Amino acid sequence: MPPAPPASPAPPPSESPAGRPASPERELEQLGINVVRGLAMDAPERARSGHTGTAMALAPLAHVLFTRVMRYDPSDPEWPDRDRFVLSNGHASILLYSMLYLCGYGLTLDDLKAFRQWGSKTAGHPEKRHAPGIEITTGPLGQGVASGVGMGVAERFLRARFGADLVDHQTFVVCGDGCLEEGISHEAASLAGHLGLGRLVYIYDNNHITIDGPTELSYSDDVPGRFEAYGWDVDDVGEVANDTDALEAALRRAMAVEDKPSLVVLRSHIGWPSPHLTDTAKAHGEPFGEDEIRETKAILGLPPDESFWVPDEVLELYRRAVPRGRALRRAWEERFTSWNGDRHAWDAAWAGRGLSGWERKLPEFEVGTQVATRKALYACINATADLIPGLVAGAADLTGNTGVKLDGAARQSPEHPEGRQVYFGIREHAMGAMMTGMAHHGGVLPVGGTFFCFSDYMRPAVRLAAMSRAHVVYSWTHDSVGLGEDGPTHQPIEQLASLRAMPGLVVARPADANECAQVWRAAVDATEPTALILSRQDLPVLAQTAARAPGGVARGGYVVVDEPGGARTGPPDLVLIGTGSEVHVCVDAAALLAAEQAGAEAVRARVVSLPCWEWFEAQDDDYRRSVLPAGIPRLAVEAGASFGWDRYADATVAIDTFGASAPGARALAEFGFTPEHVAERARALLAARRAHDTHDAHDAHGTHDAHDTHEGGPS
Repeated sequence: MPPAPPASPAPPPSESPAGRPASPERELEQLGINVVRGLAMDAPERARSGHTGTAMALAPLAHVLFTRVMRYDPSDPEWPDRDRFVLSNGHASILLYSMLYLCGYGLTLDDLKAFRQWGSKTAGHPEKRHAPGIEITTGPLGQGVASGVGMGVAERFLRARFGADLVDHQTFVVCGDGCLEEGISHEAASLAGHLGLGRLVYIYDNNHITIDGPTELSYSDDVPGRFEAYGWDVDDVGEVANDTDALEAALRRAMAVEDKPSLVVLRSHIGWPSPHLTDTAKAHGEPFGEDEIRETKAILGLPPDESFWVPDEVLELYRRAVPRGRALRRAWEERFTSWNGDRHAWDAAWAGRGLSGWERKLPEFEVGTQVATRKALYACINATADLIPGLVAGAADLTGNTGVKLDGAARQSPEHPEGRQVYFGIREHAMGAMMTGMAHHGGVLPVGGTFFCFSDYMRPAVRLAAMSRAHVVYSWTHDSVGLGEDGPTHQPIEQLASLRAMPGLVVARPADANECAQVWRAAVDATEPTALILSRQDLPVLAQTAARAPGGVARGGYVVVDEPGGARTGPPDLVLIGTGSEVHVCVDAAALLAAEQAGAEAVRARVVSLPCWEWFEAQDDDYRRSVLPAGIPRLAVEAGASFGWDRYADATVAIDTFGASAPGARALAEFGFTPEHVAERARALLAARRAHDTHDAHDAHGTHDAHDTHEGGPS
């Protein structure tokens, strides 16, 4: 990458960028752009925090997009056929907030003044649901690049499914050097080019500056060559960041490309026209300070001593763009009214749901058969796919392995734009962010799969999906040391605990095929991301789940096996709590405990399946106590880290080391996941509790101090 040239001088306010005398309309446009630059300085300055320079440099681009190019209607910001706008370099958020205010989305000057403050709509980075017009949450660089590709997939799929009269729009993504340095951009750009996704217009803000300094410190990619190699249409327009006509022409050329994604490479100058901070790292991530702002405003022809200055004529200029979008939306509504397609399918797709009664197609699995929960998911998806119109499924090169293979479905491709099967390739991170983009585009319910251990590659995208409540479903399979010989690098240990700690993510680990069917039902009906944690190995279909799972799974936990009755009544002696593949081990252990053995009395053990902590925590106290009675010893059994189980259990059979390479059944046995070992640990817990109670009784009479005993950690 060549050294950064010096900042280009500001065009005189009386002339157009080409040097011709400017019309009054052009002068008003230039004033509007400069007002945006003023807001980009004022908001971070008031907040004493924020990124100023990129928003200033890209003000002309935003002006062109929002006043000349994009189709949108602030009075109906969720209009299905609007163009989508993604600010991948989300640190420039004040640019988006300024445009949403000026164009009538409901933000006010007071909202801009509250930039980055507690409870404001104008957070440090764009946050979906904080304000109308924010399509997606961005922040970590590169996420918007990949999410935009997901939006492109959604647009093409829906256009093929419902017709161009109803779905015919563009996705615009603004990104910077940081976005393209992050590895996710390589994954996403490679797949977008392979898929031949048109109607994707990316504008690369090539400003040569990062926080550390000039990009030349660490970055010398030939970006146009890289994207051409990916199969993109590339237009390197050079030094036109201030030329609104050239910007519009470049955008329209890119919009006309139907068979591949487009990249417009724009050389801008961060912080322009600041006299001392243009093309500096300080312009990237710091407020300018009062003196520099005053000097810069004087250059721009703004009142140097006024903050958040927006004259009426500028506000009126931007509001003039609204009727054009409203007319486009009303024309679309007329087409929709006269459309004779499947309205039920349209409504279900845009709601991210199944058609009425879809759940009646869920399969029931025969007691005693052996079915891996990943295979059960495959059966559930294929039984219901025709009744979930927006369902799009795929995996990171593990389609069959993860249960997300749609039988008979076409591969999403230029030849089959209606294809519901997406082959993401070995691109977990991009897959996660693309799924979020599909969900927030609307009309698509994405399901994506990989091995549970490789959810680590997806984590930044999953976190943003949870933060923004994207309705996506993850199929994370091969969920324990039970996957076998691939060994510790592939055997998840800490993933369950770490993902349960993520706010907004539902983590569900079904015990058998019937529980899996109910988890799939809940995931489709959800409004947030759901992670299905599924087994590689076959698991027995339990006798109790056909009747109890439909009501119990949705509540997060339920009694699978009641404590034995007989002469003894009352509460159980012990509760065994399991998830996933360990529930049947608990069932068998309870049977061993119930039988009197040499020198050991029978133990009345209840078995609880706790597939989803989030759903269980949402229940009222009475229900939770009915499942897990207070004061009764509890042993949790789960083939993962014990971390977190202290909220439910007194002791654990868990794994707090990495796994081992061995056949799955041998690995599980060696780590203690056998009925015999669980029964042994249960008896030890009861003995420790009785000893503790005895010590407490002695202590009450002044005998000695009591010390609680907690059993946990690896078996």
